[in-house]
This record gives sequence, structure tokens and C-alpha cells, in this order.
Amino acid sequence: MNVNPEALVLRRLGIDTYQELVAYLRSDSPICRSEGFEAQSRIQICCGERHIIATLNVVHESLIGRHQLGLSEAAWHALGGADGEPVKVKHAPPLQSFSAVRGKIYGRPFNSDAVEAIVRDIAGGHYSDIEMAALITACSGNRMDVAETIALTRSMVGVGQRLHWERDIVVDKHCVGGLPGNRTTLIVVPIVAACGLTIPKTSSRAITSPAGSADTMETLAPVGLDLPAMRRVIDQEGGCIVWGGAVSLSPADDMLIRVERPLGLDSDGLLVASVLSKKIAAGSTHVVIDIPVGRTAKVRSPAAAAALAGRLIEVGKALGLAIDVVQSDGSQPVGRGIGPALEAWDVLAVLRNEAAAPDDLRQRAVTLAGRLLELGGKALPGQGEALACEVLASGAAWHKMQALCAAQGGMREPARAAHTHVITAQHAGKVVAVDNRRLARLAKLAGAPKASAAGLYLQVALGSTVEVGQPLYTLHAESPGELAYALSYAQAQEDLYTIEEHL
Repeated sequence: MNVNPEALVLRRLGIDTYQELVAYLRSDSPICRSEGFEAQSRIQICCGERHIIATLNVVHESLIGRHQLGLSEAAWHALGGADGEPVKVKHAPPLQSFSAVRGKIYGRPFNSDAVEAIVRDIAGGHYSDIEMAALITACSGNRMDVAETIALTRSMVGVGQRLHWERDIVVDKHCVGGLPGNRTTLIVVPIVAACGLTIPKTSSRAITSPAGSADTMETLAPVGLDLPAMRRVIDQEGGCIVWGGAVSLSPADDMLIRVERPLGLDSDGLLVASVLSKKIAAGSTHVVIDIPVGRTAKVRSPAAAAALAGRLIEVGKALGLAIDVVQSDGSQPVGRGIGPALEAWDVLAVLRNEAAAPDDLRQRAVTLAGRLLELGGKALPGQGEALACEVLASGAAWHKMQALCAAQGGMREPARAAHTHVITAQHAGKVVAVDNRRLARLAKLAGAPKASAAGLYLQVALGSTVEVGQPLYTLHAESPGELAYALSYAQAQEDLYTIEEHL
């Protein structure tokens, strides 16, 4: 049989590249040579009428055949091909919108047309991770003004799906993050929905944190609902807590977040566009936003929080959103659990009105729920928190949470870790500081969020007086190896808790 030296067939390699579309060719592939493809080349892959743009990796071993084009899992699902199906490849067309990114790097502001083109290309999969990293870097350090932020937010909404509800008021809440255990969403949503407001809550999974709200909710009920299922739950119960990635409300933002978070770069413009684009796409009209402020939180000073709040309110107003911002204490984790299941147990304790429920988590939740009830017209100014407390104390919020879980596919109990280890105080004194970031890292080393029962259970808080040998926190892991790995890190860190010794 004569083989066309330019012909290629697909092969699924099962390689997880998260959301990045990656293709693989042998270095001795005829088409690799004839087209001058190199590692990191951007190539267009055509399979019938379907096509994607992917980043090329060149393989020097026998992982694939000379006439095969391997695809990562993300690329495989994006293309929708089948093993052995013929494909054609060529160099990706020039990325015209990237010229505006180069201009931004050298100080030239974006105009609305440039922003729209950039976002459209990102959503279309035309930007590589390197190009998105360049965009994020160009926008970081508050290099985006309000006009650019408005244009970016509007463009992000424009390339995704947008929900519409036959209601004048649709509420939502969001926390800018950086604080372990801050799982108020799972308490706020049932309180607000029990009061008759509509709250279509789409939440994120963790990327660099020990748990996202979607991860914690998933220990209680399914969260991967599509749009029809989400609509059904909202129509039935008035609220939901689902994974935003399953409904693609702001796909360009999802792609930017994947690259932005590992870079660790701060940008009020990108953060505001990210948060508000998802709220607008979800059909929200009134939003409460929580900004925790603390030395080891994402926002570290009241001044920085005020600047971020001002931009959120201004951009929201320009796009028809009523925004209420709450600055909260970000000096230490919220509740006692860090990790999906441990945080879920805290949530259940609050909703069930258990005596031992973490009071800080309860208080944060009723504060935010109260502000939403006022913003949504269900309570007079200054009376929302009292109403939220009443709904929680009466059991109405717990009944609503059970109904939400049932509507999303059935409620279950969170898992318990098979392996634990208690970390104790090495000297007596007062806890004067807590490192949120290192505690979060420790929970991840224990296996969270992939291992849902893994993480930390905190036994002392800021301001506590401790004695030698008193438990500070307990490590939870699903395997002995993960427990040992986390324990080695914990033993090497002396300032997860800063204890001022007694004089």
C-alpha cells in the first residue's frame, strides 16, 4: 500500500494538559520536516469541517508512529475526532490581535476594538499559554484603567453564554479569595434562596488553593450541571451551587485564570473583569463582594481593598450591576477545616445549628447574606443580618440546602480521612499571627483538593493562649504517603502559627 507522506491520522494519547491544547508529532515525521514544524510551533489541525489550534510538542521516541498526530486530552475533546481518523495540519494563521498586546507592553492603552479581538481569539483557542502570559503580565501592576476594564468585562461576556431570568432582581455573591476555609457560599445561598430571592451561584474549583466552593459542594452533591439542568434547579429551588466550568459562561476568563494563577501576578483590572463577567453572564443584577484583608491574604491592606472596591463598583455601574462590597478580616482562616470535606463539615455544622459549629464562619455568612437580602429588597437597610440569623436559626436554611442538593442530583455526606496526625505546640504562649498561605500549602501537600477528605483541622485561632504539647492542628490524608509528605513540610515550618512566648 502506498502511503501519502503528508497524510496523518489521529491518536489519543491520554495525556492530561489541563485546558491547554497540545499536539504531538515525531521528529522524523515527513510532515514535521516538510512544514518546518518545531517544538512550541502553533499548528492548525483540521478534521473534516472541524479544526483547532494547538501547541506542538516534538517526540523523539516511539510514543507515536511517524504518520500519527497525537493529541492531549484537552485537544482530543476540543477536536472531537476518533482514533485513526485522517487529519491535515498546517501553521496557524498569524495572530493579528497580539500586536495590541505588544503595544500594551510598551505602554499603549487598549481600545475597545483591540480588547474585543483579543478576547475573541482567546476564547477561540488561538492564544498559546505563552501569549496569554504576556497579556497577563502587560495588564498586571494596575496597568489597566477603568475604561479598559469595562471593555474587557463586556468582551468576556460577549464570547460566552449568557443566562436570562424572568425576574427584575437576581442576586449573587463572590469572595475575591486568599483565605482558606472561607466557604460562606454554601451557607449564604440557602439562606437567600429560602427568603425567595433568585441566586444562580456558579463557583470555581481550586487551582492553587486547597478547595474551591465547587470542590466543597461536590462532597455534598453533584456540581457538574449543564445549563438545562442548572435552569431546572433554579426554577425549582430559586438557587444553585454549581461548577462554573460546566456551563461556560465566560470561557475566555477560564482560560486566562488557568495561566494567571500560577504566575501569581496581581491586577485589579483582570480580577474585576473576571468576577463581573461571570456575574453578568449568569444573569445577576445585584452582587455582594467579600474582600478579606490581611497580611497573608490576597488583598493585604485596607487601602488596596478600597481601590479594588471602587473599581468593582464603577465597572459594575457601567455594565448595569448593583455592587455592594464588604471588607472582612483576612488575618486567619475561617472555620476549622481546610480542604473540601473538612470545610463541608463546618458548613453542615452551621446549617444544622450545632453547638460546636465555627462561629466565625456562621457570622461571616449571615453578614453577607444580610447584605444580599437588603440589596435584593427582602430586608430594610440594617435589618438584613437579623433576617439571615432568623432563617438560619429556624432551620429554613438547612431545609433549603437539602432541597438544593436533592435537585442537583442527591445529597451525600462528606468523606472522612483514613489517616491523621496531630501537630502540637512546641512552646507556651499566645498565637499572634497565622500564615494563611503556608497553611493552604500544607493542606495541598496532604492531598487536597484532589483527595477530598485531605487537609487540615485547626484547633487554635489567632489570640489563643497555648501550652506546650497542646494541639495546634490535625493533618488529614487519604494515604500514609501523603500524610508523611505533609508532615515533613509541617515539621520544617516553625511560623505557620507565630506564638509569642510568655515572659
